[in-house]
Amino acid sequence: MDADATATITLSLISHTNVGKTTLARTLLGRDVGEVRDAPHVTDFAEAHRLLASDAGDELRLWDTPGFGDSVRLARRMRQADQPLGWFLTQVWDRFTDRPFWGTQQALRNVREQADVVLYLVNASEAPAAAAYVRPEMDLLDWVGKPVVVLLNQLGAPQDAAHEAADVERWRLHLADRALVRQVLPLDAFARCWVQEGVLLAAVEAALPASRRAPMARLRAAWHARHQAVFDDSMQVLAASLARIATARVTVGEGGGVAGELRTQLRELGSRLRGAAGPAGPVAVAQQALAEALDREVRDSTGRLIALHGLDGQAEGAILERLATHYDMRLRVDEGKAAVLGGVVTGALAGLKADLATGGLTLGGGMIAGGLLGALGAAGVARLVNVVRGTETSWIGWDAAVLDGLVDAALLRYLAVAHFGRGRGEWAQSEAPPHWPEAVHEALAPHREALAALWASRPAGAADDADAAPRLAAELQPRLAAATADLLRRLYPAAVQHVPHTLAA
Repeated sequence: MDADATATITLSLISHTNVGKTTLARTLLGRDVGEVRDAPHVTDFAEAHRLLASDAGDELRLWDTPGFGDSVRLARRMRQADQPLGWFLTQVWDRFTDRPFWGTQQALRNVREQADVVLYLVNASEAPAAAAYVRPEMDLLDWVGKPVVVLLNQLGAPQDAAHEAADVERWRLHLADRALVRQVLPLDAFARCWVQEGVLLAAVEAALPASRRAPMARLRAAWHARHQAVFDDSMQVLAASLARIATARVTVGEGGGVAGELRTQLRELGSRLRGAAGPAGPVAVAQQALAEALDREVRDSTGRLIALHGLDGQAEGAILERLATHYDMRLRVDEGKAAVLGGVVTGALAGLKADLATGGLTLGGGMIAGGLLGALGAAGVARLVNVVRGTETSWIGWDAAVLDGLVDAALLRYLAVAHFGRGRGEWAQSEAPPHWPEAVHEALAPHREALAALWASRPAGAADDADAAPRLAAELQPRLAAATADLLRRLYPAAVQHVPHTLAA
């Protein structure tokens, strides 16, 4: 075959019945196909779908086939197919007496005739030796005679690289005597990361005969370009969102400059000392508005990430829900501020430091990707809200420590969306795997000093600056992209070559 000639390359996705083929097909294709339910023989006949196309006209097609049921009986039947009695059984008898079984035979013939590479899905939640169906099904694949890439499904939540490699090695050793098995790869239908699909496509290219590798290389390049664009757009969404949060300013509604601020502090402090539950003061109102704006921003940016990744669903407004039950407004007064107020409030104020100096918002619980509130808590809720004094007006904005936590949370949200397989249905919030936060922290460590400089460069006044957020987003974007690319390399060392390229930050 001429290396410049276009080609259609066919993958057949097969497995034991009810192992999750159609769910994985939906994730790989990025669209709903077939029927997903917990029952055997959900896919009655083989269905072909276009998975990729190159600018040159090459096409990668994915066949979703009926699952194997009685594998031992099926293997015996296929070995008989070339004999007169076997032909009658497979072409006539089974067709009318056991149609699902006949459909599986037809699909297997289709694989033998059409497939370039077989993707064989196994349930990795059970030990290889306990999966009794694997041996007879590998016999069937020997009958098919096409190269096989084994995919480990039902691995559960994303694991760290060491545990994932151990799962792969167990299955690789179990199938080491099968010459047609070219690679064993993890690819969970529910929680794969998209960079793992790049590893799969590279494995397919390696399994093809030399004459068909050039078209497959062009198809892989098309896949990479598509996901590079999604990655770039995702980083822009997160950078713009963080920049808007960082430059958000809410004016405190008490006029009169320093004197007005002093009145605000004294009023709210007096309410605390009396235990009164009077009307919210201007600082409390401003803090509420700032928190509600943060909720909207996180919700909207997560929604855009979901759409970019071809998923359905909406981001949950977890911040506002938790504010309703975990909103403890405190006036931030430290020893320095106590000295300023010393002529009005007795020295007992310093004794209240342990309570009052923890100012800001008290937020509880988890959040989108299980990370946002945890990240803020790690920064210390005492530094959540920074009240900035002006000569004419006072305003509040987010403290730099909070913004550092929000960057961590942004990467956790990205991971949550990037791992969400479409076969799960609409995107929904889930807890972050325990190894993700530490990986995020390590990936961001080289950028902390630069981030601190960016937070310090924010406008010092409360006046609107229409260009402040876009300027900050432009500076943030390469930092976020570099940290996220490094994060993906840490989580998936086998997929290093498939991680998006980023500009040096």
